Amino acid sequence: MRFPEGFIWGASTASFQIEGATTADGRGPSIWDTFSATPGKVRNGDTGEPAVDHYRRYAEDIDIMRELGIGDYRFSIAWPRVLPEGGGAVNRAGLDFYDRLLDGLLEAGITPWPTLYHWDLPQALEDKGGWPARDTAFRFAEFAQVLRDAFGDRVSDWTTLNEPWCVAFLGYADGVHAPGRREPAAALAAAHHLLLGHGLAAGVLREGGGESRVGLTLNQTTLRPYTTSPADVAVARRADGVRNRIFTGPLFQGRYPADMLEDLADISDFGFVRDGDLELISAPLDYLGVNYYTPHWVSATADGVDPSRIESGGDSGAFVGCDDVVFVSQGLPRTSIGWEIDATGMYEVLVRLAAECPGVPMYVHENGAAYDDEISADDRVHDPDRVAYIDAHLRIVHEALKAGVPMRGYFVWSLLDNFEWAWGYSQRFGVVHVDYETQRRRVKDSGRWYADVVRKGGLPR
Repeated sequence: MRFPEGFIWGASTASFQIEGATTADGRGPSIWDTFSATPGKVRNGDTGEPAVDHYRRYAEDIDIMRELGIGDYRFSIAWPRVLPEGGGAVNRAGLDFYDRLLDGLLEAGITPWPTLYHWDLPQALEDKGGWPARDTAFRFAEFAQVLRDAFGDRVSDWTTLNEPWCVAFLGYADGVHAPGRREPAAALAAAHHLLLGHGLAAGVLREGGGESRVGLTLNQTTLRPYTTSPADVAVARRADGVRNRIFTGPLFQGRYPADMLEDLADISDFGFVRDGDLELISAPLDYLGVNYYTPHWVSATADGVDPSRIESGGDSGAFVGCDDVVFVSQGLPRTSIGWEIDATGMYEVLVRLAAECPGVPMYVHENGAAYDDEISADDRVHDPDRVAYIDAHLRIVHEALKAGVPMRGYFVWSLLDNFEWAWGYSQRFGVVHVDYETQRRRVKDSGRWYADVVRKGGLPR
């Protein structure tokens, strides 16, 4: 099962999850520094310090990628490291770190794919209202200009946002992510201002000339009705609106879906949408990043559902306007983080997005699995479940290619074990194991397997 010539094989990380050095060299605090320092917010009281000390060990991590044959590296740039106050004075030491990182990647023959925003908003901007405040979008464009001016000579592929749904709805509606607010109307405003920030930043990045491409990364999923009943179909439609179409509508059609606006009318009148916003947001993308991990099955009622199949907790509070939605398990195998494994959901996502944004090159920017890895007596990490997960999803990418989806690359999540947000260090996604006490790196079996896939450009039948 060979992939096309030129298909990109990469790995992904995020600044707050790996860098550490949260107070080093003038870096300002982010909302995740504040959130993780708040008792009860992150498992075991874990924080982003020291993470996996990538700030000081980046050269070692580049060497690992080179050894694995990974030719493209997707990472994020910490906004508070570059602009500690969110705007204004630039922290030269912060730019210097990314200068060193970019130069090291290019010297190793690895193409950099920087993401401007992977959730670490400067606390100074949250203090002024955060993403629900319109001004944050303009400060984001200012950040984009600083990065364009500093790195535009070495970066050809820019990603503005990573998973705006998580930012807006886990952070401002459900409160399980930073900044920990539970304000449904504010979450809807945040979603819009994230998209506005994308549109403004994309314009700034393109002003730099050259051959720069600009995209963003969405974590779309499937919302499958548990039964074919009209009630279950209706709740799946509503959940899909606030989970998927709230972003794809403005981006690809230049408007919010009418049914979604009607569903949410009691929560917001969407008065934060101003003239010209949707034109900025819907400017054509050069590419689209897609993150996928697990699908959802939803029911309008718990009546008739096996109680053992009803999902408790999770991110149900993030589905604004869907208070009656019931998430139902299908009894499938799960990763250690509790997510059911069903690669067919990825196929549905990729085919749907290809229809919604025809002709736009697509990349899987994140896909991977958390498991309870252990170091064996042979000093190796044997993780066959992770290999099976990645293998199954890569086969789905291949099927999508055969169906005409313009897939151009795959980035495994994650290069390294890291700080997994509200889960702290309890979940390991990396294809490279990190001993958090010593910071020693060990390539897992999954990393060696992935290196073989990269080398061969495909999978065994």
